[in-house]
Order: sequence, then C-alpha cells, then structure tokens
Amino acid sequence: MSVEIHLPGATTALPARLDGVVIGVLLDVPDAAAPVVAYPGCPSEHGLAAATTTQLSRADIGAQVALLFVAGDPRQPLVIGRIQRLPQEASARLDGERLEFSAEREIVLRCGKASITLTRAGKVIIRGAYLSSRSTGVNRIKGGSVQIN
Repeated sequence: MSVEIHLPGATTALPARLDGVVIGVLLDVPDAAAPVVAYPGCPSEHGLAAATTTQLSRADIGAQVALLFVAGDPRQPLVIGRIQRLPQEASARLDGERLEFSAEREIVLRCGKASITLTRAGKVIIRGAYLSSRSTGVNRIKGGSVQIN
C-alpha cells in the first residue's frame, strides 16, 4: 500500500539548507532501510527515499514522521521518529438508568472465569465456565457440552 499526499509548498526550488526538525509524511516502505517520505518543500512530488533511525513498517504508511536532514541537505531526509498519536480514552456514561461504555477498538468485561468482549467489527465473544445464550440472529456456540432449550 502506498499513499499519495500533496503537501503545500512542494517546489522544485530547493532551500540551501534545512535545519531543525521538519514534520513529514511516510508514503511507502518498499525497503525497511529506505522508507519514502514527503515534507513541505519536498523536491519530488513522489517523495524521497530516506535513511531512518527507527523501525517503520507498512502499517505506518500515512503517519507523520519527524525528519532531520543530513548536513542540512533537503535531498537527504533522515527519519528520527514517528509522531505518536495519543490513544482515545475509553469513556463511560452513567445516568441512573443506563451505563454506557465506548472504546475505539474493543471493550472487555471480565469476572473470574467469565468474560464478554465487544469488538469494533461487531463481534460479541462470550467465554465462561457455564454459558446461557439467546439470539435473534445466528447463534454459534462452542463448548465442551452444548445444551439448547
């Protein structure tokens, strides 16, 4: 997977030097040692191969990265890190009638040997020593012993 991003200020006129940290975007990782990045003022609309001090993978494509430039040369970007996004905090609301939890990826309720997991994809996974289940749709049950009705 690759990402095409048009950054404002892309130009063919290169500044003599780029000093300090520049925030860019990871466009591709065709080779772990040479990720492709773009940044404001990047001399190529397709990005440039960069050196890196950190491990990057294809899962990071599209993420912002912190860049320095070897000897200040805008044609020699060096990825010094990925900009981290703070995870969304799980939230809970209680109004006396109802308790509602929400999370970005999944919610797990656990008590002893029992757990209920709700996933972003809409899966409900119920595990426990004894299960009692009802459904208006498909109901798949796996266990050592299954009793229906």
